[in-house]
Amino acid sequence: MRAKHLILTCFFFFSMMTCVYAKTMYVSGVTRITMRTGPGVGHKIVAMITSGVKLQILEFRKDWSMVRNDTGKTGWVLTRFLTDDVPKALLLERYKKENERLASKLSAAEETAKTLNVQNKELTEIARKYKQLKDASASYLKLETEHKALLEQSGEQEQLIQNLKQRIRSEVKLGLLSGAGVFIVGLIFGMSTRRKKRSSLLS
Repeated sequence: MRAKHLILTCFFFFSMMTCVYAKTMYVSGVTRITMRTGPGVGHKIVAMITSGVKLQILEFRKDWSMVRNDTGKTGWVLTRFLTDDVPKALLLERYKKENERLASKLSAAEETAKTLNVQNKELTEIARKYKQLKDASASYLKLETEHKALLEQSGEQEQLIQNLKQRIRSEVKLGLLSGAGVFIVGLIFGMSTRRKKRSSLLS
């Protein structure tokens, strides 16, 4: 019973160690290191790992640690070649990619700003032309109103002229008739006077 309990305790401790050290670490500033099938130089080499490679720690020990690389291969490497610090080359690459991403976004933003600037100029020009058209329309409506008023005034004056002409014609006719009447009356009166004078001379 005690042995069974001891085995369970060891298994639990090993599981905890695996969980605790299942983290990411990097190969420190060396050119290449070996990954072996076991914790020691006597074990077979399964892979060569270059500096800056990211490894997942499966079991962390003082001298050797069990790791897994990005391809899924598992093996043992010397612990002294592992570090928590992200390699400067990897950081530089990240910063470079981030800089390229930001530069791309900046370029896109500049293009958008240029497009908006062009659209703004077009809208300003449209607004200016609209104002000109509106002012011209207002002037046209004013001129049209004044033209209609002048036409109405001209019609009234034309009617007054026609009335005046008709009145003058009537007065001229009346004057002619009056003059003719006076002439005829004078002629008759003169003829009558001559007859009377002849009659008095004959008698």
